[in-house]
Amino acid sequence: MATSAQRAQTFAVRQPPFRAEIVGSFLRPQGLKEARLKFLGPQTADQNLGPHDNAQLRAVEDDYIRDLIALEERVGLKVATDGEFRRRNWSMDLLLNWEGLKASRTGNVDLHWKGRGRKDEQSSIFHIVSPIRWRPSPLVRAFEFLKANTRATPKVTLPGPGLVHHTAGGDNSIRASLYGDVEAFWGDLVGAYRREVGALIDAGCRYVQIDDTSFALLCDPSLRQAITSWGRPPEALLVEYAERINEITAGWPADVAFALHQCRGNREGQWLAEGGYDPIADVLFNRIDVRRFFLEYDTERAGTFAPLRHLPKGKVAVLGLVSTKTPALEPADLLKRRIDEAAKYAPLEQLAISPQCGFASSIGGNPISEADQEAKLRRLVEVARDVWGDS
Repeated sequence: MATSAQRAQTFAVRQPPFRAEIVGSFLRPQGLKEARLKFLGPQTADQNLGPHDNAQLRAVEDDYIRDLIALEERVGLKVATDGEFRRRNWSMDLLLNWEGLKASRTGNVDLHWKGRGRKDEQSSIFHIVSPIRWRPSPLVRAFEFLKANTRATPKVTLPGPGLVHHTAGGDNSIRASLYGDVEAFWGDLVGAYRREVGALIDAGCRYVQIDDTSFALLCDPSLRQAITSWGRPPEALLVEYAERINEITAGWPADVAFALHQCRGNREGQWLAEGGYDPIADVLFNRIDVRRFFLEYDTERAGTFAPLRHLPKGKVAVLGLVSTKTPALEPADLLKRRIDEAAKYAPLEQLAISPQCGFASSIGGNPISEADQEAKLRRLVEVARDVWGDS
């Protein structure tokens, strides 16, 4: 039987995603954590969650980001992020910068972090406190620094719109908020996203990744009943979330690459949901107007590769086979075998490889070391070169 390396021909990904990809966040070095504590003070449930404007801390961040960029380039990656080193949390620094949203861990949305032997902890949720309005973004300034300091393709990650809808309590809670009308909520939210994307594109960004855990929640059998109680069944929300992403990504220059990443939660080694992609795959791959899908696939919680049969020509599935939650380094032969398994359902030339999520979706980071992190990056590049002849 032919191996994946033998089946791969001369196909080369000439634009994102590359064969060896990364999701976004990296472990925050201890010195960066200490600087954040020194200049901003401790983070609590509702303080220091969003963006900062501290010039001294920015200077420290600059140095650590340069070091990270050097690492990304040294291991052979063709894409670079700033590790989300300027963010306290993967989503808060954008969404709390806009007018209208606050966050806490109290409210009527029952989403809990699980795993690592800990007692389940309530996930952060959003509260609508005024009409949602875009404000000039700290992500744009962060991107400009990244672009100026890397030779690789710089990528920016944005939390997805479905995240806001479901952590705000869905349709029922939105109708009970100051909006009253769900369509008005979506109009303001999508409008803010389009201004954000436009500002990034104006700054030279050509690779935008939307991170949206809402799709993974729709896969979880244990959560689907709770989701229905928010106001609409999961099947209807799936189509809604797909359409809203399309509204955000439509009409930009053809050289702007959009990607959609979803995972089942990633916080200090914990997770929120489980269940394969089967309930969402057809809509996910065929009704969302992005060409690149980052898919968590590091544990049995993600199900099988069978949903990849819905992947149409011209789109790429980036297989999140390397775990950021555990320090164990995945054997190269195991990763190649898993790629072979996936290639039974989607052509090899439409596949790539990445971690299942970032290494540190919040400043605490996952329970691995910086040495583990680098080893996993090197393994990604090694496997990509062996399988596709390129990283």
